[in-house]
Amino acid sequence: MITLKKLGFSLVVTAGLLSACSSPAEQADKGGGEGSGAAPVFADVSVHDPSVIKVKDTYYVFGSHLASAKSKDLMSWTQISDGVADGNPLIPNVTTELSETLGWAQSDTLWAPDVIQLADGKFYMYYNACRGDSPLSAMGIAVADNIEGPYKNKGIILKSGMDGVSDDGTVYNANEQPNVVDPDVLFDKNGELWMVYGSYSGGIFVLKLDPETGKPLKSQGYGKKVLGGYHARIEGSYMLYSPETDYYYLFLSFGGLTADGGYNIRVARSKSPDGPFTDAQGQDMINAQGTPGVLFDDPAYAPYGVKLMGNFEFQPADGETGMSSEGYVSPGHNSAYYDEDTGKYYLIFHTRFPGRGEEHEVRVHQMFMNDKGWPVVAPHRYAGETIGDYTEEDAAGSYTMINHGKVISAETVESEIIELKKDGTVTGAVSGTWSLKDGHNAVITIDGTKYDGVFLRQWDEGTQSHVMTFTVQSEEGVSIWGSHVK
Repeated sequence: MITLKKLGFSLVVTAGLLSACSSPAEQADKGGGEGSGAAPVFADVSVHDPSVIKVKDTYYVFGSHLASAKSKDLMSWTQISDGVADGNPLIPNVTTELSETLGWAQSDTLWAPDVIQLADGKFYMYYNACRGDSPLSAMGIAVADNIEGPYKNKGIILKSGMDGVSDDGTVYNANEQPNVVDPDVLFDKNGELWMVYGSYSGGIFVLKLDPETGKPLKSQGYGKKVLGGYHARIEGSYMLYSPETDYYYLFLSFGGLTADGGYNIRVARSKSPDGPFTDAQGQDMINAQGTPGVLFDDPAYAPYGVKLMGNFEFQPADGETGMSSEGYVSPGHNSAYYDEDTGKYYLIFHTRFPGRGEEHEVRVHQMFMNDKGWPVVAPHRYAGETIGDYTEEDAAGSYTMINHGKVISAETVESEIIELKKDGTVTGAVSGTWSLKDGHNAVITIDGTKYDGVFLRQWDEGTQSHVMTFTVQSEEGVSIWGSHVK
């Protein structure tokens, strides 16, 4: 049976049981669905660039530096491995097994991998290494009978950064050809196998693979470029097909991954795995690229893509004594998963945190498709909630609001207070109107701009209680979040 997939700093952190400080009445989900009752239990791990695969009843994430973890509920995670050193259970003799790759890349570590199960029942890990200060990289395949390893090397499939003739027969040019890292491998709706990959350098590329061997089909070179180039800070591509909308969604990370790099998650979509991909404004993502002669020209490509989240911090509202702020710094390099049984979409990513430097952990947020067929991300981490049917009375009230904007910036967006009044108006930090339809669909208009999304009852770690939230998005690709003031 084929397991359906899609549809470095190392720090292990274990979070204890969260205490419930709200009353049963406050925790009750008035709108129905899950997300009520006792406080959820989280156990956190560090896996940079987590790529997800579900095997039977367990979710696995694989990331840079040969790190991995697993969970049955996407909330409590157990670390499996970490560190490119002999003895790592994924590749026990990694320094010799992947010596050719590490030698080519002049590196002692591995970058973001991806794991998929093919028709032979075996698990194929697409590993990669990169020098880092140049696109001198190699990508290969290692295969295992068990998802947790051990994986045996089957050889390199792509190289980049060479001084001379490249894999597609031309002289390698880092402005136009890819850095062969950050692979994501997926089956399309017709059973064809594809890989999307690339980071900075010449952009993001898509290759067609042989579904039996997992290797690239012949005569493709590096494949088809779908966006980026001229060292645009765009990487971490991940593709998810939605049977609900019949679109392929290409998730991307813009900016730099460090705490001061302004990493942020964006998305574009296409009817085909090899594009063309467009954003909510209809802009072709092939034009999202840097400027020749200018290194990391962020303003040139910042207008492209639907921005799902960047740096933010929910601050306690006046009167919320004893509450803590909650937020992320440089969230990014995500994967995504669609559960055909429940219809739930999940966004899985690593993030850093305000005031905690380069320390990072895995986070999972639920996603929903809005009326325009674009994913919107729930404001708080996934805690087992299921969207319910709510009333205007449930939705009305004061919210701390985050406007993620479109810029690529290391600045952290701090929440502002708004009120969704019972008469359908929005007051406070912004002005406008709001409405609730079909039980949970949200329409909020601010300063003449319409935002579409959903209301959702969630667990708020900052207030240690269940609160109403909203997540909405404009056709300009701007996302706004709200979390009810307790």
